[in-house]
Amino acid sequence: MLSIIFGLASALSWGAGDFTGGLAARKVGAVRAVFYASVVGLVAVTASAWVTGEAIPPIRVWLIAMLAGVFGSTGLILLYAAMANGTMSIAAPVSALLAAALPVLVGTLTEGLPEPLTLIGFGFALFAVWMVSQSEGGVKDILSHLVDLKLPLLAGIGFGGYFVIMHRATDEGALLWAMTGSRTSSVLLIFVYMLVTRTSFRIDDRSSFPVIGVNGILDLTGNAFFILAAQAGRLDVASVLSSLYPGSTVMLAWIFLHERLTRNQWIGILSALIAIVLMTL
Repeated sequence: MLSIIFGLASALSWGAGDFTGGLAARKVGAVRAVFYASVVGLVAVTASAWVTGEAIPPIRVWLIAMLAGVFGSTGLILLYAAMANGTMSIAAPVSALLAAALPVLVGTLTEGLPEPLTLIGFGFALFAVWMVSQSEGGVKDILSHLVDLKLPLLAGIGFGGYFVIMHRATDEGALLWAMTGSRTSSVLLIFVYMLVTRTSFRIDDRSSFPVIGVNGILDLTGNAFFILAAQAGRLDVASVLSSLYPGSTVMLAWIFLHERLTRNQWIGILSALIAIVLMTL
């Protein structure tokens, strides 16, 4: 049950984080938004690790966590770029579909098949992600715009890789220091990228700072809940539940940006609720 609770908390945090991240990307650009949000997260998690006195893990854990950070930050840049150029209610769910599918495959190979009801719940969850990602034109509209989905799909591969690799880094109980390692590589990777591409670090719109700060904390919180969910249960269960984050992203976009939800998206939200029930039985 703890894995279920932590997984849902991760989905809520990541969904709200992606909403604020999309807003920040529209103001300052995707790369700058991810960079400064990662800096905020790095400062927060490092301070938390020192205050709590968590034992410093071995170098192997640091290296694996830093590799996970590369995958995660790459996924975020691609997702925020897609969200800045299109509608949030499409980009986030499409990326989540692959983010959920990859850990399910790995979890099945390494831990065996889950219980039948849980497996059925996976099906409802993946169906939910797909339905929530539908535009007004439905499946045909998405299939006719596959090129436009290139960034969200690549982002999903990055997130799925993060799920799998970060679980490996934290399977011995590490949490805050592993997250520090992940955030460190994210900040360094994006910093080097910005230098190479000569992307300006300057932010002229001061109103974007609070949004970036909230985004950094929400993303960090989502990561922490995912790790706790995977430690308390199976990797695939934690990943699938965490990947329901588009539900909250879509709802926030509906409430604050007035992006209209289609019938298919409402069906997806209902399917997600059914999936949650099945996984808790």
